[in-house]
Amino acid sequence: MFSFLSKDQTTGEVAERQLDEANIPAHVAIIMDGNGRWAQQRHLPRIAGHKQGMNTVKTVAKAASHLGVKVLTLYAFSTENWKRPTTEVNYLMKLPVDFFGTFVPDLIKNNIRVKVMGYTEDLPDATQKAVRDAIAATKDCTGMVLNFALNYGGRAEIVTAVQRLAQQVQAGTLDPTVIDEALLSQNLMTGDLGDLQDPDLLIRTSGEERLSNFMLWQVAYSEFVFMAQHWPDFDQTTLEEAIYQYQQRHRRFGGLTMA
Repeated sequence: MFSFLSKDQTTGEVAERQLDEANIPAHVAIIMDGNGRWAQQRHLPRIAGHKQGMNTVKTVAKAASHLGVKVLTLYAFSTENWKRPTTEVNYLMKLPVDFFGTFVPDLIKNNIRVKVMGYTEDLPDATQKAVRDAIAATKDCTGMVLNFALNYGGRAEIVTAVQRLAQQVQAGTLDPTVIDEALLSQNLMTGDLGDLQDPDLLIRTSGEERLSNFMLWQVAYSEFVFMAQHWPDFDQTTLEEAIYQYQQRHRRFGGLTMA
């Protein structure tokens, strides 16, 4: 057990809480929402919020690793985000270049391995190179996996997996009767994570309470925690608070807990 101080968002009261080190969620997924609203509240351009959000990623990644999280999946850019203004999209495409360009040494120091899921072949060349270089530079790290969902969409991911299985059936290399949940899971973009592919805890910031096409299959039995803070204000204490809320839940996976 270890303690941290938590501030009630309604009353402002500060209380000491304890985390059970034996019950840290193995896989935490975060929908990083509120960069634009954070900037707007400060009368800054939206890109200022994205820049601060990048710094938050660095803080939270190290905090999650130190807490014992094994996989941290961050929703960085969705397949729908291309609809945003061109200037904003162009800036978002540059962020991985800046992020990995400055943070890879820290990732290696903290034994964190980079993974990226999504349709990366549609990203600009410089962004693709930054992703490839970061994956290669951290491939020997054996600690937490920092998994970025980049040009990712949950429905598209499922469609792609089904198409892959259908092609095998068509080629005569797969009997359709053996297709089950486990086989479909293996063909998703998280399949290489094995037993860690499904998040234990899903966090969304900025007060929004929806999935926004994120890991639709994998979060079937995840615990959801919605935080009021905009992503740029998220820090280690906020992460600890979300994990504390997770630890108050009783996960039954559709069954019953016998007394």
